[in-house]
Amino acid sequence: MPTTLNEQQETIRKFRSIANFPTVIGAIDCTHIRVKKVNADGGQLYINRKGFSSINVQVVCDADLKIMDIVTRWRGSVHDSRIFRECRLKQRFEAGAFSGILLGDSGYPCTPYLFTPLLNPTTPQEERYNRSHIRTRNTVERCFGLWKQRFRCLLRGMFGDIETAKKTIVACAVLHNMAIDMREDVFSGERDSIEQYSSEPIVQRYIAPSIRGNIRRRQFIETHFQDNTHL
Repeated sequence: MPTTLNEQQETIRKFRSIANFPTVIGAIDCTHIRVKKVNADGGQLYINRKGFSSINVQVVCDADLKIMDIVTRWRGSVHDSRIFRECRLKQRFEAGAFSGILLGDSGYPCTPYLFTPLLNPTTPQEERYNRSHIRTRNTVERCFGLWKQRFRCLLRGMFGDIETAKKTIVACAVLHNMAIDMREDVFSGERDSIEQYSSEPIVQRYIAPSIRGNIRRRQFIETHFQDNTHL
């Protein structure tokens, strides 16, 4: 994650250039990486909602699709919101370590530092907020698509032991960031197919916002989405 004020401001600037959504420092989501069936005690906890064994991997990316934070220790049956609730990054946000906010989908609770879409927008301001939110948060879906295209083992699945799979996932994240820094593209002709891998087939249930998060989001919409510059 960006640490200095200058780094955070540059990250915020790049996110705002996507759809004019201010103060975003990261887009967050989880993706399921298939693993071989675990026969040991507790192996059933690796089975996700789609019925296959997986590790549920939490990622925060920036506007350049680089992975800034990754959590690989949770089994496939664990909900995205719990992974974030128990991660160190949440503690850092609550401690005021960052000047911006995260964008997540409705699988997360809305908090003062993690904004989610409105379930039923009723005003032009709310609709502008949702459109801008969706376009900006889509960076993490594109990140997953590019990451999995570069490293097909993330698409096919990991068939070694679980601890090796976790380390391999993190190694792929590091190499993905290095490839972006070096401006390495995926293989010719494959970039067009990235989007087909970017959307998770597992639908997250809607999580109600917290009271503080709801108030903060309402104030944010009233402050930043009154005009029609968010297209």
